[in-house]
Amino acid sequence: MLRVLAVLLVLLLASPLAAAAERVISLGGSVTEIVYALEEGDRLVADDASSLYPEAATQLPRVGYYRSLSLEGVLSLRPDLLIVSENAGPPEVLERLRAMGVSVVTVSDRPGVDSLYERVRDVAAALGVEEAGERLRARIEASLENVAAASARHRKALIVIHRGGPLLSAGAGTSADALLALSGLENVAAGGQGYKPLSEEAMVALAPEMIITTTMSAESAGGLAAFAARPGVAATPAADEGRVIAVDDLLLLGMGPRVAEAVGLLREASN
Repeated sequence: MLRVLAVLLVLLLASPLAAAAERVISLGGSVTEIVYALEEGDRLVADDASSLYPEAATQLPRVGYYRSLSLEGVLSLRPDLLIVSENAGPPEVLERLRAMGVSVVTVSDRPGVDSLYERVRDVAAALGVEEAGERLRARIEASLENVAAASARHRKALIVIHRGGPLLSAGAGTSADALLALSGLENVAAGGQGYKPLSEEAMVALAPEMIITTTMSAESAGGLAAFAARPGVAATPAADEGRVIAVDDLLLLGMGPRVAEAVGLLREASN
């Protein structure tokens, strides 16, 4: 009997129900934002360089970038749970963490709002707050319904990113493309897949009526005015009509809990 009780005790202590993880690391900007939206940010001991919102997330220790993790950096923070984007890696680092007894939960990072809802559900489940996850999903759905009711012009749009190298356009299969669709805008770069280099000449040929870049991209160009003055940008209908805008990086590219805010902003700018 004592042996049976000992086995049951071990199983109980190993169960997720025994104690919620209190030293959590989130990897991926949208993942981190969801943790905070679930009001569980106080359980985070670290995140990664893509975790830009809320402000509290930027004050946490960083373990680098979620696609290029350091095993030693993660272990030094003694986590009992990692919640990571499916694009996190390298895979061998995550496997070694699992082998060392660290719980690693991988969540969807596919583009689109359905993937967002799946991500909310899985992050909430990993944290043991499923009901909060259901409430968060309901809030996101209601917010999207509200912004969808607002009027918007159907315009040809282009999302351009500048990170020090060549300009990049957001094509099909990206969260940026999904955001444009939710906003009632036509992605003129949808003929390509993913993020592709974009020449000034190609930008002119696409003739976008609206150009959206990220805040960091505008800053790297010397400000939004300097970005809009680039030859390729300045020669587009978007520049002629004054529809070259900058949007917070994670808001534009992250497909996170604030997606309705992003949709509302783009719909308003299209009018």
